[in-house]
Amino acid sequence: MRSTTLLALLALVLLYLVSGALVFQALEQPHEQQAQRELGEVREKFLRAHPCVNDQDLGLFIKDVADALGGGADPDINSTSNSNHSAWDLGSAFFFSGTIITTIGYGNAALRTDAGRLFCIFYALVGIPLFGILLAGVGDRLGSSLRRGIGHIEAIFLKWHVPPGLVRILSAVLFLLIGCLLFVLTPTFVFCYVEGWSKLEAIYFVVVTLTTVGFGDYVAGASPNQSNAAYQPLVWFWILLGLAYFASVLTTIGNWLRVVSRRTRAEMGGLTAQAASWTGTVTARVTQRVGPTAPPPLEKERPLLPPPPCPAQPAGRPPSPLPVKAEPPSPSSPPTASALDYPSENLAFIDESSDTQSERGCALPRAPRGRRRPPNPPRKPARPRGPGRPREKGVPV
Repeated sequence: MRSTTLLALLALVLLYLVSGALVFQALEQPHEQQAQRELGEVREKFLRAHPCVNDQDLGLFIKDVADALGGGADPDINSTSNSNHSAWDLGSAFFFSGTIITTIGYGNAALRTDAGRLFCIFYALVGIPLFGILLAGVGDRLGSSLRRGIGHIEAIFLKWHVPPGLVRILSAVLFLLIGCLLFVLTPTFVFCYVEGWSKLEAIYFVVVTLTTVGFGDYVAGASPNQSNAAYQPLVWFWILLGLAYFASVLTTIGNWLRVVSRRTRAEMGGLTAQAASWTGTVTARVTQRVGPTAPPPLEKERPLLPPPPCPAQPAGRPPSPLPVKAEPPSPSSPPTASALDYPSENLAFIDESSDTQSERGCALPRAPRGRRRPPNPPRKPARPRGPGRPREKGVPV
């Protein structure tokens, strides 16, 4: 992700947080102030009814009660019917362990001992990755099962000659509806019946739980009236399946966004190619209407002058050779030219046409304007004439 995109996303999240803070402050702060005023009125009323109680002692008593409630104590267990109730029985402890590894953490029950807190640290470090692996596997299997069932429905729609695009939209809607029916609506009615909550409270608990927010103001099975030990473990298995379903939904949305991104890039590439082709076509038409533009005038070249005549040489006299050291020829082979002493004179062996033209009395043609003609290379020394070749038979002299 590029830095500009990351900064834009961070700014969007911060803006979202600030807007949420303003909305929650406007909705909840008046209720908090009203509750605080009601608590003050109840406190003054109690002091007037019991003048023997000191105001400071009453404040300490209220603080102790709040701490006890925060530690999991419930005033309703003082009755004889609920005297055996405990927030740490096997079912409740299993549910608490499940809230640790699912990272929900309702907060209605908290650890009060140092040994429990130390064990919770290592328990969470091992259990959270383990639950993540389990959640990925269950989500994959659950998503595959739902997609397989929806695939049969898609086949029925295709037999009815429904357009494939509409079939994909219907299958996505069915996937969401079936998941919401199984993991949101059905548990909502179950909690309304078992816990005695309203429909808003029940669906609030479902959404807060499956999004792993877990405020703890509503917790299934935390009421002392719930005596079934298997109730909270069943709630945890529902949490497992619900989280797996939401994980599969997020995976499906991610795959869909990836496909849309690829198609968008391909379409943008096609549009770019079409725009380039259209631009070329328009340019060609405009050029045809205006007419071909005249080429820029070329620079006039100076006419080539005839080469100067070469100085006359006596007939039969070879050109004077340059002074070059030559080795004495061997008697077995005809004498050859010796190698030059320094590399710059090797140019004489590269271009043999210069010697030929010089011997014929013709100068080199003048180089065109704009190029500098290289200096005339030194001529080869004349080879000494050796013994005459034997004439072939049949050739007249």
